[in-house]
Amino acid sequence: MDAIWLTLELALITSLVLMLIATPLAWKLSRWQHKAKNLVLAVVALPLVLPPTVLGFYLLVVFSPDALAGQLWQAVTGQQLAFSFSGLVLGSVIYSLPFAVQPLYASFIQLDSRYIDVARTMGMSKWSRFRRIIMPICKPAFIVALGLSFAHTIGEFGVVLMIGGNIPGETQVLSIALFEHVEALEYGQAHALALGLLVFSFLLMALLYRYNRNGVSSWKS
Repeated sequence: MDAIWLTLELALITSLVLMLIATPLAWKLSRWQHKAKNLVLAVVALPLVLPPTVLGFYLLVVFSPDALAGQLWQAVTGQQLAFSFSGLVLGSVIYSLPFAVQPLYASFIQLDSRYIDVARTMGMSKWSRFRRIIMPICKPAFIVALGLSFAHTIGEFGVVLMIGGNIPGETQVLSIALFEHVEALEYGQAHALALGLLVFSFLLMALLYRYNRNGVSSWKS
């Protein structure tokens, strides 16, 4: 049960942090006209093609007490970043970043700039334009980005194993608990966890696809 609650907590925190980071980043990229734009997009998308163990290894190096980031974190919080829940959150945010940025970027780049121009001429502030114009139009993309971030974090294995190890109650998420059961030849427990993750992932993706289709159809109408 600890692994279940830990996984849900990690996915929820990671998804919320990702939305706070991905929204302004995707908006900036959608409106940015610079030759370095494709380079930034490539860096954001890198976790999609990079082996999780490779990304996890370099994050572990950065998070270690000997590295600057690890030292700064320990100086501020009094806790080490590697092999901790905080390290899992930061690693998961980096690993799942493209799943939050890309749906928002695709939606923002298709947004008709005339809506923004009209709102600007009406004297609406940037926050008002975002809240009353951009968010309602791009609502399906926000839901998809949030759902994909949550689902991807639930299914993480390589990155969280490299960063957090396998500490029960601290860093042992569902995917690692499943792997531990397989290693111990406890196939009954492994099957239960695997089936639960499979059903959850399928239902979540089905809901996201259905919502995205209905959301786009209602907006077009």
